[in-house]
Formats: sequence, C-alpha cells, structure tokens
Amino acid sequence: MPVILRYQGFKFFFYSNEGTPLEAAHIHVRSPNGEAKFWLAPDVQLARNDGFDARTLKELAAVVQENRDLLERAWNDYFG
Repeated sequence: MPVILRYQGFKFFFYSNEGTPLEAAHIHVRSPNGEAKFWLAPDVQLARNDGFDARTLKELAAVVQENRDLLERAWNDYFG
C-alpha cells in the first residue's frame, strides 16, 4: 500500500493490487474518521465515501486536484 501524500492526518495511497483488469487511475484517502476513493481522470471525481462529511470531501477533492500530477505519476510509475 504505497502512501503517496500525507496531509493533515490524511493518507493518500493506492493498494498494490488494484484489480484484474487494473482499474483506472485513482487514489484512496484514509484517516481515523473514514476512507474515500477519487478517480483521477478524466477529472477528479469522488468514487466512494465511507465516513467523511461533505465539508471534508470538498477539502480532500481540492487536495487531490492540487496534487493530481504527482498522484498520476506515482500511479503510472507503480503500475506502468
């Protein structure tokens, strides 16, 4: 489970086994309060949420958007 980014107690990561066939590029975000999954392309979009409120999801989506290039590069380096 490579952690790509840490932000205010949140871990941004992907699982080392992301399905067969491999799912499209995405990032999981976890904290003690929950976990969410965001698609990275074609646009940053919430795929799943378990525990985060709307305000937190908005903040996390902004962090994913701001770091999208880094997150996509890490995905492609790992799975490419």
